[in-house]
Amino acid sequence: MTQSFENAVEEVKVLKQKPDNREMSELYGLYKQATIGDVNIERPGLLDFTGRAKWDAWAAKKGQSKEDAMASYVDLVTRLKEKYGI
Repeated sequence: MTQSFENAVEEVKVLKQKPDNREMSELYGLYKQATIGDVNIERPGLLDFTGRAKWDAWAAKKGQSKEDAMASYVDLVTRLKEKYGI
């Protein structure tokens, strides 16, 4: 992994305010795509709302390269730092 990606992963943990649900979903999808690649598990059941939301966020990134996902993650964290502060 690139150093800037690793730094962004740590920085997002210390934001002054938790990002909203949409931002959290975007972070999750990009992180999983950057670290694992395309979604490789079955979609959770109907009653697992959180699991389904996470799966959907990850599946939305299908086909994106790990490098592109890392760059997008770093860009998003940069915007979140400006919005929420650290």
